[in-house]
Amino acid sequence: MDIKTIKINRRSANITEGKSRAPNRSMYYGMGYEESDFVKPMIGVANGHSTITPCNSGLQKLADAAVAGIEEAGGNAQIFGVPTISDGMAMGTEGMKYSLVSREVIADCIETCVQGQWMDGVVVVGGCDKNMPGGMMGMLRANVPAIYVYGGTILPGHYQGKDLNIVSVFEAVGENAAGKLSDHDLHEIEKRAIPGAGSCGGMYTANTMSSAFEALGLSLPYSSTMANEEGEKVASTKESARVLVEAIKKDLKPRDIVTRKSLENAVSVIMATGGSTNAVLHFLAIAHAAGVEWTIDDFERMRRKTPVICDLKPSGKYLAIDLHRAGGIPQVMKVLLNAGLLHGDCMTISGKTIAEVLKDVPDQPRADQDVIRPITNPMYKQGHLAILKGNLSPEGAVAKITGLKNPVITGPARVFDDEQSALQAILDGKIKAGDVMVLRYLGPKGGPGMPEMLAPTGALIGAGLGESVGLITDGRFSGGTWGMVVGHVAPEAAVGGTIAFVKEGDSITIDAHQLKLELNVPEAEIAKRRAGWTAPKPRYTRGVQAKFAFNAGTASKGAVLDNF
Repeated sequence: MDIKTIKINRRSANITEGKSRAPNRSMYYGMGYEESDFVKPMIGVANGHSTITPCNSGLQKLADAAVAGIEEAGGNAQIFGVPTISDGMAMGTEGMKYSLVSREVIADCIETCVQGQWMDGVVVVGGCDKNMPGGMMGMLRANVPAIYVYGGTILPGHYQGKDLNIVSVFEAVGENAAGKLSDHDLHEIEKRAIPGAGSCGGMYTANTMSSAFEALGLSLPYSSTMANEEGEKVASTKESARVLVEAIKKDLKPRDIVTRKSLENAVSVIMATGGSTNAVLHFLAIAHAAGVEWTIDDFERMRRKTPVICDLKPSGKYLAIDLHRAGGIPQVMKVLLNAGLLHGDCMTISGKTIAEVLKDVPDQPRADQDVIRPITNPMYKQGHLAILKGNLSPEGAVAKITGLKNPVITGPARVFDDEQSALQAILDGKIKAGDVMVLRYLGPKGGPGMPEMLAPTGALIGAGLGESVGLITDGRFSGGTWGMVVGHVAPEAAVGGTIAFVKEGDSITIDAHQLKLELNVPEAEIAKRRAGWTAPKPRYTRGVQAKFAFNAGTASKGAVLDNF
């Protein structure tokens, strides 16, 4: 074979040139390759299939569809596995501390396999929360043509005429503890909330990130809100593979697509849809992987000019599948584009610009639905993810401020150094209206792993305290959380942030109107407490948690491990 006549790609060049040609090829012949295969692009399929969680239990059919699409389009598919942690199952346990860690593990897996095997492109198939940012970070690090295939949302469960989702269970626990729900009904909700495969159904973290990836230009139109168990998801995956093969021919790579302007598009959609607080942390990390300048203050800048136009859970009425049936993310994007809140000239993996992709989408949402509102009648005139600063969070903290009648509270601190004791205090009725709960030593280093707080926040909602009790933490919140809550407080307690010096009964102010988070204690007293503070010993001294705690950066910069 005359290799000068071959369209050389990264992988074929590696296995057809030099003295290593024969042994390299032998490995492929052992897998059934033929001579003609060595001129085809070698394309990875990062398969997140797992029976650990419903979010990922329906992914194998999508990985199979990706393989079929690659092969039909003239490529060779190479499948490799990607791990997952179920946030919903780990919530409230020590396992939750591995959730954010898994984002880095997933990114490392994809970067390692794509680069180690010298792949020409990669389809990333994922479902649960950290599959999303981890997959995108891995795609950006490897920077070969790539596309993200979201596993799809779950369909709602049903009980007593109401739609259910995973957050229904956590809130039901609080209702049960408050005597508002029987043990029988709690058990029935628990059994029925998750009826099959797919990721948690509201505009929680997985659906937030998938929607943002579509706006970013690295997933196909409409793919981010499809249900896993509906047939269009398989067809969309196959089409994603075909589009990727074309992108390989054009050498269109993720870092060509992820720019400051495309990040603004993604964040506009996050704000417009009422997305998860986790999007702030994850997009800081994604921007870092892309080498694009982006700070926590950029989220506040975008919030001020972007209205919330979708009525979605957790603070609204509808689920992601309802958004899909109302026109999906393309309809949201078209409304934003027409309002001058989207950059239409940004490139997508299809080779078309955002404006070209949205050309045939109606200018206005359909009149027979109220999931997506016209820009002239938004849910809220400004976005919902506010960045609060003050002496408790000089680097910034993240608050979700929609769904609240008055996002301002000043009250006595109720201090907890772990999540479990805080949850028990709520269930035991020890937390009263007007209190401000402080959950600390739960940040990237202190947790370690910055666990989510859905158990205590869900319990507060269930107990009827969601609007009257504040909660601040250097940990994170589930995308399903709402209420008077502030997370990602930075600097965190474990590195001597002010949150470490709060004492029981101290006055704390959360003021989302003025974007303030303040410990109402004289600075001299805070300095005295700081001088007497000793950093706690690491909770882990070996293994992945110890490595994460040692390397993790501040939440205000994405809690990444390679920001040296």
